[in-house]
Amino acid sequence: MFNQRIEVKTPDEVHAMRAAGLVVARTLALLRDAVRPGVRTGDLDALAEQTIREQGAVPSFLGYGVPPFPASICASVNDEVVHGIPGARELAEGDVISIDCGAIVDGWHGDAAITVPVGEIPPDVSELLRVTEESLWRGLAAARVGGRVGDISHAVQSWVESQGEYGITDGYTGHGIGSQMHMDPDVPNSGRPGRGPRLKEGMALAVEPMITLGTDDSRIAADEWTVVTTDGSWAAHFEHTFALTERGVWVLTAEDGGRERLEALGVAFGGP
Repeated sequence: MFNQRIEVKTPDEVHAMRAAGLVVARTLALLRDAVRPGVRTGDLDALAEQTIREQGAVPSFLGYGVPPFPASICASVNDEVVHGIPGARELAEGDVISIDCGAIVDGWHGDAAITVPVGEIPPDVSELLRVTEESLWRGLAAARVGGRVGDISHAVQSWVESQGEYGITDGYTGHGIGSQMHMDPDVPNSGRPGRGPRLKEGMALAVEPMITLGTDDSRIAADEWTVVTTDGSWAAHFEHTFALTERGVWVLTAEDGGRERLEALGVAFGGP
């Protein structure tokens, strides 16, 4: 039976979510351009909050959770997987930074993440970023009305495992999204196809692979938020929010709605 706790949106509500998704997309584009050696992660956070508010939106992350998250973005550097707190840290040549951003417009949420190289990075780290981002798109491309959440999970896992020896961070997943940032169902980054809640028109999910060069084990740092790998291996994190429409997959946090990447994978674009 369909899980009634999973929020199903009307077409008008999906369009409302698109407004929040575009705020996130445009904010991340500005942050990507701002990443360079010597920039502090706190400077990126200030730019993000300013940009989100100038677009008539509210940062999703600021004040979220327990203890309240103190910033508008998560800024996770090198071996920090997710939920890094921005501050005085200066980025250095050869670092990578994962930037997770959320925004609310008229009560509807958008959530996405990118991992950005700081100048030149080692080839194995560059390959990690490529594998992780492509696994996100493979997961998105596996979503279809009548399918299952496990189809997305399996697509992410299968792609990562086909590319080499990588860790799929254990215990952290994507999620439902809409009138709240985190909702049912969880969207794991590994699993079996044909399992989990059934996918239905009007559902919106955030898919977010978190992949490492080493272990799948992690721990939470003393700040009670930052997730780091236990073996010190570097990590990458990419995320998009998408909705299922009668036409297919609409990536709400991609400027083009995901059309280019989805059609390259042979998947119907679900946007207008």
